[in-house]
Amino acid sequence: MDPAVGMLERLCAATNAHDLDAIVACFKADYRNETPAHPQRSFNGNGQVRRNWEMILAAMPDITTEVTRSAVDGTTVWSEWEHRGTRADGTTHVMRGVIIFGVEDGQAAWARFYLEPVEHGGGDHNEFIPRQLGSRP
Repeated sequence: MDPAVGMLERLCAATNAHDLDAIVACFKADYRNETPAHPQRSFNGNGQVRRNWEMILAAMPDITTEVTRSAVDGTTVWSEWEHRGTRADGTTHVMRGVIIFGVEDGQAAWARFYLEPVEHGGGDHNEFIPRQLGSRP
């Protein structure tokens, strides 16, 4: 199996098993995470991966994830994800988006992270575009 595909499958399986050690094992010690839409959320190191997933698994013990699409180009994996779970207040949490991984030695060495919470009730494109542009429809 392609090492990049293997990492993606291990990460998805570990997440669904809620296996924190197996999740962290998918990432190199010096892993670099870029979040281009929210640069202040970028971080380095699989220690932060552990801290993030400790919080996620504690807050949403029923979280599940699915890779809905993926494509591999050498050591780069383009992957589309959906995460679902129940928040402590009983509301449903859904995140969807893309993560682009660079894989080295079967582990994620870097990623560009584009997962976002699914927004309900935010208006259609006729409302959204003017709001993003700071103008009125």
